[in-house]
Amino acid sequence: MSNAVLSPRIHQDAVAEAEAGVAGEGAEGAGSAELVRIFDDIIAEAPQPDFKARHVLLRRLADVVCLPESRINAFERAVTADLLVEMLRESALVDRIRVAKRVSILAEIPNSLIRMLIIDDAEAARPLIEDCESLTTADLHYCARFGNRQHHLILATRKELDSILCEFLVDTEDVSIIEALLKNLRARLSQPALEAAVAMSQNHPQLIPLIMRRAELRPSSAYVLFWWAETDVRRLILTRFGVNREIMQDMAGDVFAMMATEKWQDPLARKALQFIERRQRNREALEKSPYSSLEAAIAEAAKLGMTRHMAEEISYMAGIKPSTGAKLMRDRGGEGLAVLCKATGLSKKALRALWKALRRPLRNAEGQMHPHLAEVLITYDILAVDRAQTVLRYWNWALSSALTHVMLRAISSGEDVDLEALSVPQRAAMLAFAQDLKS
Repeated sequence: MSNAVLSPRIHQDAVAEAEAGVAGEGAEGAGSAELVRIFDDIIAEAPQPDFKARHVLLRRLADVVCLPESRINAFERAVTADLLVEMLRESALVDRIRVAKRVSILAEIPNSLIRMLIIDDAEAARPLIEDCESLTTADLHYCARFGNRQHHLILATRKELDSILCEFLVDTEDVSIIEALLKNLRARLSQPALEAAVAMSQNHPQLIPLIMRRAELRPSSAYVLFWWAETDVRRLILTRFGVNREIMQDMAGDVFAMMATEKWQDPLARKALQFIERRQRNREALEKSPYSSLEAAIAEAAKLGMTRHMAEEISYMAGIKPSTGAKLMRDRGGEGLAVLCKATGLSKKALRALWKALRRPLRNAEGQMHPHLAEVLITYDILAVDRAQTVLRYWNWALSSALTHVMLRAISSGEDVDLEALSVPQRAAMLAFAQDLKS
């Protein structure tokens, strides 16, 4: 019986009889329900009729839609497309794929046909999403809104993807989609989209090399990425994004005298000039410190071990806030210490002393220099003083100037912060320092 092919009439009568039996009670009703299932299985397994006329008509309607403007006007094309859409809704996937491939090369595609195919099965939508140049921004956004994850993955690979659509795809927080988007060098990533990808890279390190290849990457995001990147990426960030401040220094040369006349009363201008000025060490902090110099404080810490008080003194004399200094001293890789020492004019000897003060290993079991220290010393060697100062001051500026007491309280209490309302350094500080501030 399982191999029999029932006529529609026989099946209709059998199903009617079984449905009538379902209304009965007990085993008879249950047996009738089972009979309905058996009949349905038989019909599902039976060969379906191959309507050749349908396939021919689909091809002919597609031919008409694809006719040049010299043969068909816009109204005729639209009406034909409406009829084609209605047929495609009930057609097999292979037919829909065939039509999608045909119309994807057209300079003008009726909107009803686009909207139907672009959110169809991913294989039917692929030819349009990937290759159709006549799709408008509205069409692509329609696909993003009403398509599924497979549509989003294909969208992420499309050439010349606009920045708003990129933001939409990044907001899905799907790592595979964001990977595909980052690999697509012809997609135009906005700064918020790239910052979101940078934030995700903390838990998904496979995104880091893709982010580093993006032309849109700016120092603010790179300086944040530094904290969870590996050694080779950290060096690349420091060499590529260690900005020279000579132009700013020349431009603001006479402003320092003006600020001195005003006794540095303007806090906004003072913070900006602190970022621009050449001198890194804080002379006022040195005069107030119990230590004779920054080197002396580090030597004392190496001898006795780093205490909180010593760390604060070293930070103040280095011209940074204690919170920034704590971040650098807790840096797992140690390259942050290389930045600190190079920016403040400290020698390699002082760097080794600081390393020892923080109870980091100087040598391995074989008595050779510990590989982590060796890597940090290489980073120290490749850094220029001015560029190291730029990185150090940006970190300090982001934490001390951008993070207000309101934001600090929100982070420590777990409150949500509207990132869109924050400035670039504020967002950088949130990403780089939020985890430290919570701990």
